[in-house]
Amino acid sequence: MTAAGAKVSRGAISNWERGTNGIVSSKLPTLARILGCSEGYLLRGELKNEAADSDDLASSTKQSELNSTSTKATTTQPILSSNTTSFNHDKTSHNHSINGHAMNTIKKSDKLQNVCYDIRGPLLQTANKMEAEGKRILKLNVGNPAPFGLEAPHEILRDVAMNLSEATGYSDSQGIFSARKAILQYYQSKGLLSAVDVRDVYLGNGVSELIVMTMQALMNDGDEVLIPMPDYPLWTAAANLAGGTAVHYRCNEEDNWHPDIEDIKSKITSKTKGIVVINPNNPTGSLYSDELLKQIIEVAKEHNLIIMADEIYDRILYDDNVHTPMSTLTDEVLVLSYNGLSKSHRIAGFRSGWMMVSGRKQHAADFIEGLDMLASMRLCSNVQGQYAIQTAMGGHQSMQDLTSESGRLYKQREMAVSRLNAIKGISCTMPQGAFYCFPKMDPEVYPITDDMDFMMDLLVEENVLMVQGTGFNWDKPDHFRLVFLPNLLDLENAMDRLDRFFAKKRQQFGTE
Repeated sequence: MTAAGAKVSRGAISNWERGTNGIVSSKLPTLARILGCSEGYLLRGELKNEAADSDDLASSTKQSELNSTSTKATTTQPILSSNTTSFNHDKTSHNHSINGHAMNTIKKSDKLQNVCYDIRGPLLQTANKMEAEGKRILKLNVGNPAPFGLEAPHEILRDVAMNLSEATGYSDSQGIFSARKAILQYYQSKGLLSAVDVRDVYLGNGVSELIVMTMQALMNDGDEVLIPMPDYPLWTAAANLAGGTAVHYRCNEEDNWHPDIEDIKSKITSKTKGIVVINPNNPTGSLYSDELLKQIIEVAKEHNLIIMADEIYDRILYDDNVHTPMSTLTDEVLVLSYNGLSKSHRIAGFRSGWMMVSGRKQHAADFIEGLDMLASMRLCSNVQGQYAIQTAMGGHQSMQDLTSESGRLYKQREMAVSRLNAIKGISCTMPQGAFYCFPKMDPEVYPITDDMDFMMDLLVEENVLMVQGTGFNWDKPDHFRLVFLPNLLDLENAMDRLDRFFAKKRQQFGTE
């Protein structure tokens, strides 16, 4: 398909094989031609001459629907899932006939063809169906603290409640003054003394909205942005959705998942606009040293690139590690710093996130004007959530109680990593931040070719939900991400199931 000019993503292929999504209509004729069959056969298993005219095809479609309960229909395995509308794909027949009136097929935008977010993809959809059937699923797929009993600080809930009467209308498009001022003071406390102008801070419905907004403001069609591999997949999706291209630079597992500086340099072209740095990293839990961050800054400085620093996990650190915001290390590069309260203060549903612009801004006035425009177009972020920020940024940081040696998250991390490393053919580095680990499956022991199928087997056989490594744009089917948020009892249960599942797979592969 790629050679024919109609590339399809790994996710689309996996979905198609599983029957959860239909093939993109514009690409079906190419696939039919390559395989030497008709489009009708691909859609409905019909052995019908592809040269039939559109009226015959429409008639056949209607007849196929009428006969859907027949023996012939039940013995045919369609490529389209049951919740996907059947349609004709020839450009001359892109319509349905309902009561004699032609209706054009409504398709998703072509902009979405290279957009993938497997964290909430087919695996989760299958898990939800299993739950609807009464099965209990151990969900280790999403970094959402609330379902695991990690409660928000009461002080935040109280202060938000006290300000509800003030939060019923729109706020300034960039956010309320008190919250933006508190954010500036946070960065001042980290050493960024130039953080004094509230106009440099944009509040968003979580960091997610601000990532999408940044890419929309920055990218022209064909522009490139460097994104770590593995990554948090929203970065890649947002770049592609904006018409740009996500170019992935490698993070080395052998070096505790630190970015490969030489690989970054080798992938810079005249189209490169910026470098994304996720620190502490999701999905690996890696924390970067000041020396490494300065090397990335030097590359950005040399090539006049924007640095986009995703630092949402900066307050979730273990073993007395310290995080350094990239904004505090340079005033010669334009730095966009992303952070929020979803993880550190366990209020993901409040959607309290922010982006701060710092460093060399003189040459970026037009880009910043674009950010202002997009901020105004969405009117403002959730105002109730904005009132959590000032309280959260000051006073006692309760996350430290959870990540200390006596804390719950620390103990869960230790148990998860030790149990993973005890499984034959599984190796896992120790996360220094966040609440994820990214274990490797030795391909000599687990010679799999489709890691989503592998994770689907785990879900169906053991009722454990995790996300495959390729869902984080890793280039080999040999990793998966595990979220260690569940309490020790549930996490122990999940690890027992992983032990059983991997042992069964070793027997199947003959690698025991």
